[in-house]
Amino acid sequence: MVEAVNSSLGKMLLEEVSPVVMVLCTPLVEETFLKNGLSFVETLKPFCNFSNIDVPVRTSGDQLYRLKKFTLRLFNASDIKQPNVEVAKQRLEHVITQAGEKVFHDLESDPPQITDILSNPESEIAPTWFQYYNKELIRTLSFSDHEAFDHPVACLLVASSKDEEPLNKFVDLFNTNRLPSLLNDGVMDPKILKHFLLVHDNQDATTERLTSKVLSEMRSTFGNNECNLLCTNSSKEGNVEHQANPWASFKSSVPAEKLGFALTGDDIGEIKDLMQEFASRHIIPYMEQKVRDLNQQISATRKGLRNQIKNLWWRKGKDDVPDSTKGSIYTFSSTESQIRILGDYAFMLHDYELALSSYRLISTDYKLDKAWKHYAGVQEMMGLAYFISDQSIKEAEYCMENAFSTYMKLGKSGFQNATRCGLWWAEMLKARDQYKEAASVYFRICGEEPLHAAVMLEQASYCFVLTKPAMLHKYGFHLVLSGDHYKICDQVNHAIRTYRSAISVYESTTWSHIKDHVYFHIGQWYAIVGMNDVAVRNMLRVLDCGNQSKSTQEIFLRDFFDIVKKTGMKHEVVGLRLPVINMSSLQVIYEDHRTYASQASALVEESIWQSLEDDIIPSLNSGKSNWLELQSKLLPKKYKESNVCVVGESVKLDLEFRNPLLISTSVTSVSLICELTANSDDLKLDKEPSSLSLETEHNQVTTSGLSSFTLSEVDFTLGGGEKKLVRLTVTPSEEGILKIVGVRWELSGSIVGVHYFQSVPTKAKTNKAKRKNKLTPTDALKFLVIKSLPRLEGSIDHLPDKLYAGDLRYLVLELKNNSESPIKNLKMKISHPRFVNPESHEEELTPGFPDCLKKGPEQNTVQRETSRTSVFAFPKDVSLQGDRSLRWPLWLRAAIPGTMSLYFTIYYEMENVSSIMKYRTLRMHYSLQVLPSLETSFEITPSPSRLQEFLVRMDIVNRANSDAFEIHQLSTVGCRWGISLLQPVDTILPSKSILPGQGLSCFFMIKDCRKPGIEEEKTTSILPSQTDTKLITQDDDEKFFDIVNSPLASFHESERSCHGTSDQLSPNTVDFILISRLAKSSNPSAEQDLLKILSHHSCHNRIRSSIPLSWSLDGPKTMYHDFSTSFCEIKLKMVIRNTSDGFLSVSINTIDGLPDAAAPTPSSGNLSGWRYVPAITEEMKLTSDVMGSRLGKPPPSMESSPPFIWSGSSSTKVQIQPLSTTEIPLQVSVFSPGTYSLSTYELVWELFEHENASSATSGTCQGYPYYITVLQSE
Repeated sequence: MVEAVNSSLGKMLLEEVSPVVMVLCTPLVEETFLKNGLSFVETLKPFCNFSNIDVPVRTSGDQLYRLKKFTLRLFNASDIKQPNVEVAKQRLEHVITQAGEKVFHDLESDPPQITDILSNPESEIAPTWFQYYNKELIRTLSFSDHEAFDHPVACLLVASSKDEEPLNKFVDLFNTNRLPSLLNDGVMDPKILKHFLLVHDNQDATTERLTSKVLSEMRSTFGNNECNLLCTNSSKEGNVEHQANPWASFKSSVPAEKLGFALTGDDIGEIKDLMQEFASRHIIPYMEQKVRDLNQQISATRKGLRNQIKNLWWRKGKDDVPDSTKGSIYTFSSTESQIRILGDYAFMLHDYELALSSYRLISTDYKLDKAWKHYAGVQEMMGLAYFISDQSIKEAEYCMENAFSTYMKLGKSGFQNATRCGLWWAEMLKARDQYKEAASVYFRICGEEPLHAAVMLEQASYCFVLTKPAMLHKYGFHLVLSGDHYKICDQVNHAIRTYRSAISVYESTTWSHIKDHVYFHIGQWYAIVGMNDVAVRNMLRVLDCGNQSKSTQEIFLRDFFDIVKKTGMKHEVVGLRLPVINMSSLQVIYEDHRTYASQASALVEESIWQSLEDDIIPSLNSGKSNWLELQSKLLPKKYKESNVCVVGESVKLDLEFRNPLLISTSVTSVSLICELTANSDDLKLDKEPSSLSLETEHNQVTTSGLSSFTLSEVDFTLGGGEKKLVRLTVTPSEEGILKIVGVRWELSGSIVGVHYFQSVPTKAKTNKAKRKNKLTPTDALKFLVIKSLPRLEGSIDHLPDKLYAGDLRYLVLELKNNSESPIKNLKMKISHPRFVNPESHEEELTPGFPDCLKKGPEQNTVQRETSRTSVFAFPKDVSLQGDRSLRWPLWLRAAIPGTMSLYFTIYYEMENVSSIMKYRTLRMHYSLQVLPSLETSFEITPSPSRLQEFLVRMDIVNRANSDAFEIHQLSTVGCRWGISLLQPVDTILPSKSILPGQGLSCFFMIKDCRKPGIEEEKTTSILPSQTDTKLITQDDDEKFFDIVNSPLASFHESERSCHGTSDQLSPNTVDFILISRLAKSSNPSAEQDLLKILSHHSCHNRIRSSIPLSWSLDGPKTMYHDFSTSFCEIKLKMVIRNTSDGFLSVSINTIDGLPDAAAPTPSSGNLSGWRYVPAITEEMKLTSDVMGSRLGKPPPSMESSPPFIWSGSSSTKVQIQPLSTTEIPLQVSVFSPGTYSLSTYELVWELFEHENASSATSGTCQGYPYYITVLQSE
């Protein structure tokens, strides 16, 4: 904090509260000094400020003090009057306008940054013209009737040596008619110090002798000490140049070189000496004496207790007088005025204690007299005296607040005085670093006049930036307010200047509304002053104004394009935010060795293609290498990080554009910005393979013109807030290095937007060698362009977008190479062989689809071997070039419902074309929507009476939403199983079709056609028709579909693979294929759908059983034997099959069941031996109980008949391998004729998971009913 005297306010008080000298001069004097472009007063003004006058002064006391600094104010007598309000207002406006003209050229520069503003010293933050404006504003209150520091202290009378009778001129000059009215009206004391000056023009012919004579007469008349001579214009030629012109700052309207050009250095020195002597020997002593006299007089009349009581008594009753708001009620001779003069003289002589005591003395009088303007003026001077003398800060602020409030209470008449008080008050606060409080004072003195308010608001803003810490938001807000007020008064330059400063505050904030407001209006104002280029530059910042209302956006755009049209030229704008570019959406699609059949193929993730191509891309030397490693070995070192593209093949770039506005925007001529540089040595890569290792730097030549590359242009319209993904392409036509630099577009044909793809921080990516390669987005936009190569084009004809699950289609893959260079060694890999299966030969179907799938008249039942390799190799002799195309049959089957993506990659090689690229791949991608159709399930259970036969239940549900299906045939896969219906076709499906949502159950009998053996089972030959059964009644002559050969057999193998089983047929499972088609519809457009064939594959259907074995007892049913000779021995055979995947141990326990003779049990229901033999005429009834329910009680005559016995082993144990069969011989001995039930045995089994397992599951099975009749032979 600086000293009060050296502060800005201290310097202002030294200049503005200083003695006034009234100047009266003759016309010839003015004529003499006008030769220098200056009036007499203007000539003396630069020499009235004394920084080191060093004059001893003694005022009220006996102690002397030395006056170091002193200033005189010179005024012509005609100017000593209260300024006209309108004239003063015009002068202030002129000051502002002149300052705006000076800053006009600075408006083209970049706006100041807030960091630069904060780093500047305090004196450089606010414009310098503020001080001049404040001084002019204070001077509008000069010579007021309630203050004395503007009263003239002395009068300088000046006459020329060329005047006739100069002595008479001096007398005439001080005539009352020529004096200011304030002196004649009694406001100011006319009895002031007079000093006489004779001016001699050295360029005049008047002799010095005559001038000396006049000076002698003056001294004899007016006194020797009161007269002086000033010789001037000593330069005869009148061309003196002053290096430091003292008048330049006082009269800026005239060029400095034209001021004082007739005055020599001696002349200037003489003027300095004159003013120094006038101040130190005349003015200061006169004021010193005046102060002593006034102080003595006032001390005698007003000071002391007696005088104070007397004054209060005299003023008794003054409280009832009306307020004095207009005019002056005190003359210069009144006691109050004399006290005020004492205070002001003491203040000007820097005796602030005497000034304060005088102001305090008179303050009470003014308050009692209700002379509020006088009272406020005294309070104002008290506050300044407290400040300049470094006394109580609180007292100073209290006095300034009191003065300001009192002035404001006076209304309009006191506002100007309040403004001056506010300016001094604000400067006082700023000197004490109270910037926030100073800003509030500036805000209080804004008033209603816009131009005045603009200046005050701007000064308040600079106070906010000077606070600690800086209040930047308030700084910017007050600048915006100030700029708006400047614009109202047509001070556009100042409005732009304040808004430019506010930009630095809001540029980095998220306050979009005020930011848009600033940029929009500053753009408008730049257009008003004719700086259209700068206007466009600022208006561009508001184009991304999505936060504004639709109407506001329309205004912004309309004014923006109007300004652009005024320029009459296209403007290229880097970083244009309309539309907004989403850099995260940037995707580059190019073709090197990888080519794409469609846009959908190019958007597939690279990892998917790489997984397909691992098996078809050749390795380099030993071990596998991906293409990037192969490329790094072939390319020069400086281009190893570059992508590779081919001459004539487009590089595509997808980029998202977004309209940030609520209104539609038309974007035209959107294209890429590219650079193609030709490298003379590197372009020989394909011609000289031996030079691939060259790593030296090469000269680059930039190619230009349409022959280098071709760019696509796109036009589109974006609705409000709409996003659109745009594809842009560049097609190089020459070899070299291609760089995609950015993108450009046009708005309304006058604005060209440019967006450069700048690099971002790199990301480290580690490869197998643990070496970090830094890849940036700009690397992805750099390409090594090599010469033209063959390119394979491919498509699949008639591939549907939507189909039903199981739908079988015949398709054709068409491949074409438009290049004259041939391609060979074609290979193809398909992502889902379950869906697509290529034919093994290139030929059209004969007959057509679907008849080609049906069996011929002599169809071989032996299944062909289907290819299980993952890569399909085209024949070696297939080569494509020129106009020849290859059409290869494909089979498509929709295996499962849902959305499915099919990926095809076709590998091919090129002959003697490029040393960098030996092969290429064609990538194809298709998306299918598979709808649900028929859903099938099978349940297989063993036949209870026949070992090789099984009952099959098929459940069908139509899951389609609208279509019905007809079922055509059901087939078993392989030569093992025969199938037959258990019920007529008409009873299965009377309606001929399965409607949507309908379910259906069918029953079939399948028979294992293998011949059972002890060690192995051999397959017998069965007719082809035994594996198929027809499920339709119409078209009885229609042939069965061939499930043995491709494509149905191939698709079935794929289905089996998807269910995770081995290639060999599982002996304990059955596979089914159901063939169906769409039912006939009344819709004529659906007739074509009748040709659609659907195949439904059900794999690995296991035979369900509660026990792990099945068996049968084989032997004769009826025998004749002569029992008179011996008993009958009957040989039997039991066949047991292990139906599980484990190891089975079976024990056969036979039970003779002999009756107890001593105690027969007729009621027993489990007798063996003789059974009741019914008469021939009686009906024999047998139950189907697998446990063999017994017959009822035989007649009494039969109860004592002898039984039969098992004559073989009573217990036999065998081990059976998984899914194997064994035979066990048995024998029974019968002792008498009759019918016998041979179910008196049981099978005890144990099942082990493997051969050496310690734990097992076990169970017991009772014998099946088996009856044998033995008759007596004749």
